[in-house]
Amino acid sequence: MRTKIVAGNWKMNNNRQQTEELLTTLSARLPETNAEVMVAPAFVNLEAATKKLSDSSIEVVAQNMHFADSGAYTGEVSAAMLQSIGVHTVILGHSERRASFGESDELLAKKVATAIKNKMRIIFCFGEELQDRRAAKHFEVVKRQLSAALFSLAPEAWGQIVLAYEPVWAIGTGETASPAQAQEMHAFIRKTISGAFNESIANSVTILYGGSVKPDNAGEIFSQPDVDGGLIGGASLVADDFIAIINAI
Repeated sequence: MRTKIVAGNWKMNNNRQQTEELLTTLSARLPETNAEVMVAPAFVNLEAATKKLSDSSIEVVAQNMHFADSGAYTGEVSAAMLQSIGVHTVILGHSERRASFGESDELLAKKVATAIKNKMRIIFCFGEELQDRRAAKHFEVVKRQLSAALFSLAPEAWGQIVLAYEPVWAIGTGETASPAQAQEMHAFIRKTISGAFNESIANSVTILYGGSVKPDNAGEIFSQPDVDGGLIGGASLVADDFIAIINAI
């Protein structure tokens, strides 16, 4: 059975006090669930978050990571730095990193390789923009993004990979891919991985949906056979909403 995951990407939100208050509420009210629950606070709050959740099942993950082990990369953070404060999972390839910071498929391949080498778990994000879908190129774009960053990995490395399909046109817009659209793409992703590796890897990898998931649509999205949970943005900043989404898995 594939691992179910609900992960909250907090992006550039919440100071330390707000972070600790939200974590206190979430840990106190965390429902019983078979899903893994994760939160990704801002870098400056990661260590405080890991300490705050030391007795909780909620995992703290990072929003990004550099490909180098160390060096003259002002403002960047390495895998070893994250691991030194108890963070062992990292989000890579988020559409906002691709669009706002110019992260290319080639750069992301280097980040993935470094994370794998350092035994980090990866939530790898990918997805098409609106013009790609309108031009019926969404499958082509997704296949290219997956191939460029992940298809050179050794088969055993896939044990460290979680995928997160995020149609860019549905992030922060209030628009959401229909459950049928999400299922269609997730099934395509499994078929693509099966062709590049094998059916066992394709059927065992967790694939999350990310794109304006909210309490009122989470249940229908999560009920799709190839959707294994969600990478949640804005709704993860509201305790009631995030808990409702966890309950929907």
